[in-house]
Amino acid sequence: MISDEREKLRLFYCDTWIKHLDQNEALSPLEQQITAVIKEHPEYHKLLENKEASINADYLPEMGDSNPFLHMGMHLGLREQVSTNRPAGIAELYQSIVALKGVHDAEHEMIECLAESIWQAQQNQTMPDEVQYLECLGKIQQKHSNKRKL
Repeated sequence: MISDEREKLRLFYCDTWIKHLDQNEALSPLEQQITAVIKEHPEYHKLLENKEASINADYLPEMGDSNPFLHMGMHLGLREQVSTNRPAGIAELYQSIVALKGVHDAEHEMIECLAESIWQAQQNQTMPDEVQYLECLGKIQQKHSNKRKL
């Protein structure tokens, strides 16, 4: 089941990217969001153009591998949080950090907080702690605000 769902998700990313490159069909709103994230990651373009390699690849953190699908999914998840301002206050923090760092760099730092929040929730078998998550994001904002003052 998990393998099948993983394959479907990866295939959707690949098909979306190929559809974007072909420019023959209009992209759905979700495909537009995915394409925007893919465009920001040129290091993944060739992978996404090779469906078989994309679908079958294993990314093992213990081997130093980074999963491009997880990474792009984290960008999408963060953007969804910002668009809905859930947890409350994230949209303002996002705008503030983006103003200090730029969109892509800001998102990469913020994704670290999101990943930590998800990991902690999994370890504790609880819902993610929104307060801790927002505190982590606040630390990023503060760190870059302080750098600007120097």
